[in-house]
Amino acid sequence: MKDLELQLKTHFNITFENQELLETAFTHTSYANEHRLLNISHNERLEFLGDAVLQLIISEYLFSRYPEKAEGDMSKLRSMIVREESLAGFSKFCHFDRYIKLGKGEEKSGGRDRATILGDLFEAFLGALLLDKGVETVRQFLNKVMIPQVEKGTFEKVKDYKTCLQEHLQAHGDILIDYQVIDENGPAHAKEFNVAIFVNDKQISQGKGRSKKLAEQDAAKNALNNLL
Repeated sequence: MKDLELQLKTHFNITFENQELLETAFTHTSYANEHRLLNISHNERLEFLGDAVLQLIISEYLFSRYPEKAEGDMSKLRSMIVREESLAGFSKFCHFDRYIKLGKGEEKSGGRDRATILGDLFEAFLGALLLDKGVETVRQFLNKVMIPQVEKGTFEKVKDYKTCLQEHLQAHGDILIDYQVIDENGPAHAKEFNVAIFVNDKQISQGKGRSKKLAEQDAAKNALNNLL
């Protein structure tokens, strides 16, 4: 944790008062499960809190920054900013991937590079930072790390296949689009989801991914490739 503390101090001028919070934020469930006798806390609860404060701050920012954007457009942009892959990228930008504590199985299976784990880690860090320093410090951190990328228009270039598919299918009226998980494979720390898309109760494509969201995007991408 000493290297992480130095990293936060040097690059973001952040020093945690509660070191246990910081350590919990960087402890994955796989590590905690392998050390149950030590009664180690993992970062899932902090992830829940971090997700909430991230949504709030990004929503406030978009509302103020883009007075001309409609609610639907702001929602789409926000979903691109806070999507799993984006947050994983920010974790790597901050070098958080170097410091997360993983179980041996998760480590061997490439968990340190997995978007689901790194995205959750970023949210857990925000949750810990909120509890230790308050919402304004979280806002300042996001202004340094995330907002410059928003200003560059990075996330408006991201392809949201689910939205594209919905717009294509509903161009001439409402159509029922349903994403269903039809299969799950692999151990808990390295699951792969298989998702099917049903349009008016008829299956039109399938997709796979390390999370349900990624599998849904893959299925939507495959559907668009078949339709266009």
